[in-house]
Amino acid sequence: MALIQKRPLTPGQRFHLANKSEVTKETPEKSLLISIKKSGGRNCYGRVTSRRIGGGHKKLFRLIDFKRERYDQAATVVAIEYDPNRSALIALVSYEDGEKRYILSPKGLKVGDKITSSKGKLEYNVGNNMPLSEMPPSIKIHAIELKPDTKATIARTAGTSAQLVGVEGEKAMLRMPSGEIRYVLAKCRATIGEVGNEQHQNESLGKAGRARWLGRRSVSRGVARNPVDHPMGGGQGKTSGGGHPVSPWGQLAKGKPTRVRSKITNNMIVVRRNGRKVKK
Repeated sequence: MALIQKRPLTPGQRFHLANKSEVTKETPEKSLLISIKKSGGRNCYGRVTSRRIGGGHKKLFRLIDFKRERYDQAATVVAIEYDPNRSALIALVSYEDGEKRYILSPKGLKVGDKITSSKGKLEYNVGNNMPLSEMPPSIKIHAIELKPDTKATIARTAGTSAQLVGVEGEKAMLRMPSGEIRYVLAKCRATIGEVGNEQHQNESLGKAGRARWLGRRSVSRGVARNPVDHPMGGGQGKTSGGGHPVSPWGQLAKGKPTRVRSKITNNMIVVRRNGRKVKK
């Protein structure tokens, strides 16, 4: 989906904008909507625990079917819709009994296409969901389960996909969107194809107000603050104080691994995202 560029008569029309030509339905399905409460980044005591969250336009949450547990039942794609809660587009599918569900819209999926979910082997069509053990090597997949018979958690954002390197016994080797190579149980299911709306990362907000519509508050640089407010604050003029970039509480901001070394699933990683092989 190519982006569009307008003559910038207003700030919101600057740079590249999203092309919503793939969206075929403007109003969402009422039976698949729930209300969500905004926290403003605060916990149950009213204290800010997640900074720079606030405001945002009113929106309802679309219930997405990440489990795909209706096995061997064909569903027809009814519409492609915009979801304000995620970067990817969503597809409204209808089963033969009339039940409707939302799924992530893969690249190339069109209205009228048939998709199926199964625990066995299916045709390798875009949108079909099946176990990794039934897929050929080097196929691109998304919406991957990390544990069998749970919901999909891997490769769900716009334009992303993982690649199946191969299946070795009960394990399947995946090349993740980050470049990490790791094992996942071959019983885990995934959806064939790449997530659509791949040009999302090239969009430009155009103005600061649009970021506030998305619920993002402005960010104040640490070097622009006073020494009492930030470890990198203070100094005469623009200076970082000669130290490494850190958070207000002193946590290194660049390059420090945050994954727990004693995590049980570390033995499932073959190559880390930085290209280093894991020593066994």
